Amino acid sequence: MELIKIILGSVFVIVTALLILNGLHRYITIYRYFKVRHKRFPEPPRMDRIPKVTVQLPIYNERYVAERVLNSVSEFDYPKDSLEIQVLDDSTDETQLILQARVKALQAEGKNVRYIRRIDRTGFKAGALENGLKTAAGEFIAIFDADFIPPKDFLTKTVPYFGDAKIGMVQTRWGHINRGYSLLTKMLAILLDSHFVVEHIARNRDNLFFNFNGTAGIWRRACIAEAGGWEHDTLTEDMDLSFRAQLKGWQFIYLPDVVCPAELPPEINAVKSQQFRWAKGSLQTARKLLPAIWRAKIPFRQKLEATFHLTSYLPTLWAVYASLFILPSLLLWGYKATLPIIMMNIVLFILTSVTFFLFFEISQRDMDGNIISRVMNSFLLMSIWMGLSISNSKAIIEGIFNIQSEFKRTPKFKIESKADSWTGKKYVESINMVVWIEFALVAYLAYTFWYVLRCKDYFILPFVVAFIYGFGYTAFLSCRTIFRKLILKD
Repeated sequence: MELIKIILGSVFVIVTALLILNGLHRYITIYRYFKVRHKRFPEPPRMDRIPKVTVQLPIYNERYVAERVLNSVSEFDYPKDSLEIQVLDDSTDETQLILQARVKALQAEGKNVRYIRRIDRTGFKAGALENGLKTAAGEFIAIFDADFIPPKDFLTKTVPYFGDAKIGMVQTRWGHINRGYSLLTKMLAILLDSHFVVEHIARNRDNLFFNFNGTAGIWRRACIAEAGGWEHDTLTEDMDLSFRAQLKGWQFIYLPDVVCPAELPPEINAVKSQQFRWAKGSLQTARKLLPAIWRAKIPFRQKLEATFHLTSYLPTLWAVYASLFILPSLLLWGYKATLPIIMMNIVLFILTSVTFFLFFEISQRDMDGNIISRVMNSFLLMSIWMGLSISNSKAIIEGIFNIQSEFKRTPKFKIESKADSWTGKKYVESINMVVWIEFALVAYLAYTFWYVLRCKDYFILPFVVAFIYGFGYTAFLSCRTIFRKLILKD
């Protein structure tokens, strides 16, 4: 029994220390944001010529949105003789026919659009981009995922910044065409805004490494080549290439005022797939590049920030461990003996949870003027984040131990307003073991809630309630998705 106490207690102390460190880093990020938020890049130099740009559209089974993104980029207000569009189609369904027909129609209009198809999906998205580069004519490469609707002036607002020969990539901000579709999409919008509003600005304006987000950005082709090109040994090829390029000395620019609207995943299993890929890929990239980053002749502050950046998903493991730890701590140590643990939880809450609220608060300021509503949004988002922790923890472990898995793209359903529906459409994922684990945790935490109430340890109750809501909400949405899939089919 004593050995169990030592092991559980030691793990808790270590995890708490790591979370406190992570919380302190978030405070530093917020400080950096307020320090540099008004800093603007100088106006881009006038270009003495109009360079050729290749727009790449990597697509795999996107029957609902593939034509939409192709139409959007074909309307760019950029000289036709300097614009090339590559449709990189790896689809195995009717998306092929949709794209082939649209490409022919655009070609008949005199637009330079090419349909490119591979024999297999080697390297997944990274492989498609790499294959497209072999025949690309552009000096600069813009990339858009299938769910994006970039504005017509995207190229005219981004290309001029490459007049500075040191600039290797320009990233723009993601917008959300279906932010108000549901509670889930609203929470996802806030989560992404905290990344694009706070983290990107804080890092880029303070001369720290930040990453291309896989879409809604444009690269200097020479930068891609010098960094070693697209590699597909991680699930986040965008982050991998970004750090390799910046280690080579290339500089990146983030333009938060240039917004590219996109579709948020409207159902929970699509969200889980997206978060799983990002969580696993970031840890794979950390495993791959952190040794090179720490050996590089760059400032210590850049090395430290890159480490926090690439390991940002690790706190997810705390959510799972903390949810499991509460009950055995009370059973093994008793109420009085758990007081030091409770105090550690208070410190942990102040240093970590509050920073999440601050991140979300900053990103919501322009969207909702009601402080009570914003606080409630932040609480709900924290709970949903906890609910996703089972799936994300699996991804983190696979990333740390380099367990290989297939690139799983996030399905899109062309949800643009509340009148649209994803119910019954293709690409809806099936239920998996993670959902049953989430339900098991809800039952376990319900018993924990009863026991905590019995012990009168009221401080812990909000944590338990948040865990129950998070795991229960995600499990419920997963089952609802599967139920609708069985009842209605496209």
